[in-house]
This record gives sequence, C-alpha cells and structure tokens, in this order.
Amino acid sequence: MSVLGTGGSGPLGERNNISRNLELVDMGHDLLTPSSTIIAYTEMLLEYAEKEDSFDEFIPDLNKMLTAGEQLSTLITQLFSKDTSRHGEIDFEALTSTIRHDLRTPINAIIGYGEMLLEDIEEDVHPEASVDLKKILTSARRLLTLIGDLSYFSKNAKKSESPPPKKPEPAPKPTRLNETPSRVRAKPSLSPSVVKLPELKSSLLASSDNPYDMMVTEIDLDNKPASLLVVDDKESNRDLLSRRLNRQGFQVHAAEQGHQALQMIRSQDFDLVLLDIIMPEMNGYEVLAEIKADPEISHIPVIMISALDEIDSVVRCIEMGAEDYLQKPFNQVILNAKISASLERKRLRDRERAFLERLQIEQDKSEKLLLNILPKAIADRLKKGEHTIADSFPEVTVLFSDLVGFTELSTGITASDLVEKLDQIFLAFDKLTEKYDLEKIKTIGDAYMLVGGVPTPRADHAEVVTKMGIEMLEEIDALNKRNHENFKIRIGIHTGPVVAGVIGKKKFIYDLWGDTVNIASRMESQGLPNNIQVSEKTYERIKDKFVFEQRGPIEVKGKGEMVTYLVKELKS
Repeated sequence: MSVLGTGGSGPLGERNNISRNLELVDMGHDLLTPSSTIIAYTEMLLEYAEKEDSFDEFIPDLNKMLTAGEQLSTLITQLFSKDTSRHGEIDFEALTSTIRHDLRTPINAIIGYGEMLLEDIEEDVHPEASVDLKKILTSARRLLTLIGDLSYFSKNAKKSESPPPKKPEPAPKPTRLNETPSRVRAKPSLSPSVVKLPELKSSLLASSDNPYDMMVTEIDLDNKPASLLVVDDKESNRDLLSRRLNRQGFQVHAAEQGHQALQMIRSQDFDLVLLDIIMPEMNGYEVLAEIKADPEISHIPVIMISALDEIDSVVRCIEMGAEDYLQKPFNQVILNAKISASLERKRLRDRERAFLERLQIEQDKSEKLLLNILPKAIADRLKKGEHTIADSFPEVTVLFSDLVGFTELSTGITASDLVEKLDQIFLAFDKLTEKYDLEKIKTIGDAYMLVGGVPTPRADHAEVVTKMGIEMLEEIDALNKRNHENFKIRIGIHTGPVVAGVIGKKKFIYDLWGDTVNIASRMESQGLPNNIQVSEKTYERIKDKFVFEQRGPIEVKGKGEMVTYLVKELKS
C-alpha cells in the first residue's frame, strides 16, 4: 500500500487531494482482496460440509463466518466509495479511525470461529478443509495488518507542505504453515491459576499468521470454576467469546447491554467481567463507572474488550478502575493470560478481604470479652496505651446483694444445678444493670456487687441504684414462682467516695476501694431477708423519692452504731 501525506490549498493542494483520493481507491482495493478471499474459501467449505456427513456439524459456524465476511466486504465498499466521491479536503484521521473500529468486529468473528473450527476438525480426516481454514485465517490476519497501517497513513496525511514520506517497510513474509516453530505451542500448565505462555517474540505474538498454532491448555482455577460475565451488544461477539471461555472450563454468562449487565452483577456472584465499550443505550465507560461506584460490587475485576485502539481509551479505562484492556480481535493466548492474572489478583484480594473480615470478627469477640470484664470507657483507655488506671470519685453509690442460706442449699444439690440456679439469678440482675446503665463490679460466690456513678459520674446514682434494688427483689419473687423455689436475698446500699481502677495483668479486674465499699457490704450482711437496707448518708439523698422505715441504730462491725433505713417502695 502506498502512502501520501501532503495537503494544503491551491493547485498543489488540489493535486495532493486528487492523489489521496486515488490512494484511498488503492487502499480500498487492498482491503477488499483478503475479504473476497475469506468469502470465497468459506463458501467452498460450506459446499464441502453439505457433501460430507461428518462435517455438517460445522455448518452453523461456517455460516457465521460467511455472514461476517459479507459484512466486512460491504463495510469496506461503503467506507471507501463514500469518501472517494467527495471533493476537497478529506478527514483522513476520522476515516481511518472509523475503519479501524468498524472492521474489527467482523474480523474478530472470522478469526474466532475459524480458530475454534480448526481445533475441532480432524486434519487427517479433512485435510483440504483444514488448509482452506488456514487460508481464511491468514487473510483475516492480513486485514489486521492493513488496518494497522492506516494509522501511519492518517498521521502523515495531516502534515502539510511536507515531502512525501517513505513507504513503510513491507510486512514480513508470512511463515509457511509447515514451518511453524514447535516452540509456538503452549505446554500444559502445572500449577493452579497460572497460564503458561508460549515462548514467543512480541512480533510473533502480536501478528502471527498462524494463531491456531498458539493454543493454550485449560486454566486451573482451584476446585470451583470461575464465573465470568461477557457484556457485548453484538451476538456474534458474545457467542464467540462465551464458547471460547467455556472451552477453558469457565462458567460463562452473557449480557447484551449495560443495564442488563448491572442487574446480573448485582444479583449474581461473578469473578470477572469482560466488558465491551461501544454499546447502545449505556456504553462500557458508563457501566464501568457504575460498577466502581457501588461498594457492593466494586471489588469485581473488569477487563475492557473493544475494537478501539486509541491510547486515550486505554488510559481512560484504567483510570476508571478497569483491571485490564484488550483490543479486538483478541489473541487467545493474551486473553487467557490476562484473565488468569485478573482472577489471581481477585483471589488475593478476596483472601485479604476474608482475612480482614475474620480478623474483625475475632476483634469483635475480643472487644465483647473485654467489655464483659471492664467498662467501655476503661477498656478504651487501656487500648490507647494507659498502663495505670486509678480514679477517685467523690461520691458514688455501692450495692451488695447476697442470697440468704445459699451456702446450706449448695450442699444438697449437684454442681450443675447449683451453677444453673445462680446463672438464672445473676442473668436477671445483669439485665437490670444494663437497663439502669449501672456498672457491675463482680460476683463473689452468691454475692453480687454493683455501683452507680462509676466510671462515668452521674448525679442520680443513689436513686437509680435503689430503684434497681427494688426490681432485684421483684425478680427473685418472679423466679421463685416460676421455679417453685424459696430464695431470699439481702440488699445493702451506701453512698460515699471511692477509688476505682484496674489491677492485674493477665486476669485483670476493674474494682473499687475505700470505706464506702466496706460500709455497703455491712449494710447487706447485717440487713434483713428480702429487704433493702441503706445507710443514713444514702437516705439523705433519696428520702424524697422513696418510702422508708427507720430500723434504728444497729451495731456495725468496725463502725459501731449506725442509723439505717429499710426501703419500702417508690413514692407515687
């Protein structure tokens, strides 16, 4: 193909336009020649298939190849007859861009179906058919080379007032079929998720006239086949790619337009999406943008497959989040390698996500266990690196409760029954602690200790602790009725200052210290069954909220006589 690249106005420009028009005619002829060869040999193969019973199963694919060949010939005729009939300036860049895009779709179908037929046909049974198929594939690959040369033509056609450039070097003479190097054939892959590429030079890999000699083995995808979605508005492209991938052991689904693809992606689990760019209604760029904007599906890798060969398109797709980009018609070796690499990267990302999810679950468990031992505010301080936690609180309210006669009861029942009964009681108390936002400190045998106003100070600590004491008595009564038991408890409450902090390194605990704790314990131990005994200090803070009965001065161990009160009920 000769190339002219001068332009401009005036007599010289007119002569150059005439030269380029003639060049376009020559270019169209160069493209029509291999397309006519494709049609002729395909028709011969169809005639052969009608005569040979063992060949009739290939008729549907041959018809698809013939349709693609006729479409190709029509497109070439229309493109060049339209532009060569115009007078004046010709937009060579727009023309060649249209040619490169529009012609690749039928060429892709011819090469794809041809390669699959060549794999399926037994060459020793149908030697002539195999030869004809190879001629068709050689012509189709020749067309790709010619289309590639158009980019050189369009760039030089834009230059003005410049000498005619040298003709591009002629394409290397195609290797004869019987001279294909043995190293072109791929060896079976031995490791999972890896495609072993043939040892090819880049020139052979990109434009080999014998792509059917570059077959690869199936991609091992662990035990479960990967699920792929092919999105393309052209039925022939969907069918061709789906069948190719099915042969490689993938589970393949197809969508013919963008909205359908998004619905499928959101409702099914896919490992990879192969997405065409040029589609009606919703193009590939828009579909890609939707996928990457949705957190639920953004992790799914997308390989863009398009006849567009402009670098801007490639860059745009990658910047938008595409995993890779592949130009149609694609080389099967490269396609398999890119799919394998994309799936392997997804596997690694999925493993990372699963690991992080498991880590989060374990962290949540640890957090829950920690909060069962420590108040959240204290746990947060420990996680931030505080080593010594000890705080003084000027006024809090401490409650102790104890089951009356439980020590004697425990000697007459089994250990499991004992633990079960305690668990029912303490579980009911724990729920009340959460209800009133109080802090359970610990249980000691059948004793239960809690505090109000620690670790977060609150003004109503005495009131809410006393309310919980009343409900604790009600819970014991309800449990007795349900289980036909006769448990009784004593409750003691005192208000005053404490020191609170964490002690221990392995089995650490959040505990309280101070005289307030001792007095609260004495209020319980020297109280009455099924009653709440409070100190005078607590009474002074809540006497307007509850109905009390003064018990009178009692002897408190270590404190002497103390005036105490029994809580009867909440005032109406």
